Amino acid sequence: MKTTAVDTIYAEFRDAAAILAAAGEISLQITLDSHMRKTLLLSAASYFEAKLTKEVQEFTDEITSCNELIGSLVHTKAISRQYHTWFDWDRNNANKFFSLFGKSFKEHMERRLNECDVLAEGVKAFMEIGRERNLLAHSDYASHSINKTPDEVYELYKKAIFFIEIIGVEMRDCSSILTSSSNGLR
Repeated sequence: MKTTAVDTIYAEFRDAAAILAAAGEISLQITLDSHMRKTLLLSAASYFEAKLTKEVQEFTDEITSCNELIGSLVHTKAISRQYHTWFDWDRNNANKFFSLFGKSFKEHMERRLNECDVLAEGVKAFMEIGRERNLLAHSDYASHSINKTPDEVYELYKKAIFFIEIIGVEMRDCSSILTSSSNGLR
């Protein structure tokens, strides 16, 4: 896994917290900790949105052989400003997202989630980050409290990133299976 901006932010915050701890600046360390939770959460959620929307657009371009007409339609009506409608953030699963690609993909992902605990945990962590992001963004940001330590937020991010990194592979695998099946090769 490559280092992302979220990893960098976490490392910089940890370094700053260590300096404050060494200097005995406990109250500043507590303040930094509070801001760190929010920054990490928003950074992770934003990173996931950027990666996932890019992955869906790239998948569309591949499947349509970069057909500008279809690519533009998908971008305008399914991607641009639509990301948060892809998920039911109150749930611990991404079934709504999987269903957007049809019954076959939803079933494919259900099988994969049953086979791979790391993927299942990644989806749960991803959904928790999205849910917490919504609470933070749509409540009083300055006074909203996140009931996780910065380390716990970062651990959620590390679990969730597996889902983000593999979803494109899963879309392509399912598409390949469907194409093979429709060509009578299955």
